[in-house]
Amino acid sequence: MKTLATTANHIIDLPSHALAALEVLESAGFEAWCVGGFIRDALLGRAGNDVDIACSAHWRQAQASFEAAGYRTHETGVAHGTLTVIIEGHPVEVTTYRCDGSYSDGRHPDEVSFVSTIDEDLARRDFTINAIAYHPIRGFVDEFDGLADLQTRVIRTVGDPKKRFAEDALRILRACRFKSQLGFSLDEETLSAMKSSKSMLRSVSIERVTHEIDLLLLGDHVHDALMETVDVLSFVLPELASMKGFDQRTPYHIYDVLEHTAWVIQHTPPERLVRWAALIHDMGKPAAAFEDGDVRHFYGHAHVSVDLGRALMTRFLMAPAFRDRVLTLVKYHDDVISPDARAVKRVLGRKLGGDADLFRSLCDLKRADALSQAPHCAPRAEVAQELKRVLDEILESKDAFSLRQLAVNGRDILSLGVEAGPRVGTILDAALEAVVEGDLPNEREALLAFAASQAQAGQQGAH
Repeated sequence: MKTLATTANHIIDLPSHALAALEVLESAGFEAWCVGGFIRDALLGRAGNDVDIACSAHWRQAQASFEAAGYRTHETGVAHGTLTVIIEGHPVEVTTYRCDGSYSDGRHPDEVSFVSTIDEDLARRDFTINAIAYHPIRGFVDEFDGLADLQTRVIRTVGDPKKRFAEDALRILRACRFKSQLGFSLDEETLSAMKSSKSMLRSVSIERVTHEIDLLLLGDHVHDALMETVDVLSFVLPELASMKGFDQRTPYHIYDVLEHTAWVIQHTPPERLVRWAALIHDMGKPAAAFEDGDVRHFYGHAHVSVDLGRALMTRFLMAPAFRDRVLTLVKYHDDVISPDARAVKRVLGRKLGGDADLFRSLCDLKRADALSQAPHCAPRAEVAQELKRVLDEILESKDAFSLRQLAVNGRDILSLGVEAGPRVGTILDAALEAVVEGDLPNEREALLAFAASQAQAGQQGAH
């Protein structure tokens, strides 16, 4: 066992529920260590609360020990030796030391064997930075130099990367995701194996793929991750392949489509909705491109991007409501919106269904788009911020920009003698248009008078 003493630079302040778990197991005569992502993140100064424990106790022995101490347990993964214990309201995963057998499906071990030492347990893990064990008294077990890789900020597999990826192909995407979250570089041999092994990703469920891509897109270093791992990610996101190296050749851009996209994602807030929209917003450019001399144009690319994005998100089994909100942002990301109340209310009412949060996300996307173009386009980012200010003023003043906010509704129109049918909606739309344009106050009597005149005009037109 390669044990390293705790030093001033490597003191981990374990939460009380982790200390309690160690105490229960050790009082029952077993050896126990904190392992995995919590230790990695603690050493990096990253917040975390989900603690995993590896121990010498069989899961049944661990269960008996915790229940005797008054803690509830759940048999969440006992086939693989994992028990979940609820301590102080926190779930703690407690797993028996184990090694994995063969992986015939490239995702799950066909069988696991329980082993007697922490060294053997750490040897089955994916990356060196995740193969560090810690105990508040005994210090660290670091058989695979994970502490050194944390220091030099390197993502490296435990042992032969091809073997690690053949065991579980999801590790390929996890490496991409860690690159985005941590900003580490990928070990050259590990990256090479990721590329040569990427076809194994076909064995990974689409739900797990979607989860990893979600986390990757939300990472603090998403630009670098996309640029370095695009040849890997293209196996699950083939839409990226045509974007890589596609020179935009316009006065407004200094990056190819892929790198522009990577920077747009980087410049948006780390929110799932707008980051997926950023990923998709220019996917249609290679297909929409045509050349006029030395310049390329991309007329209609947003519509192509919508089509590609719809197919992508359907393939990724995303909720239809989320998919539709993303595609709305993609559809309108290139629209010019003047930073005045009338223009903002038009977009809110006509294009976004009165969804103010969606408008804010559209502003975030437009700002990031401007910051990721040629330097002379950067002032457009200020316009996007100004649009948010105008929106806030509209919301504070309670100005109407959707049918829901009108002082009249369909029943009011019917009370004027208008027959039920499309004409009711037409009159309401006209009333909203007059309010948005400032030609009519959003007041019941004024709107009823306007609606009556519209109804009368409609009747005369019918004759």
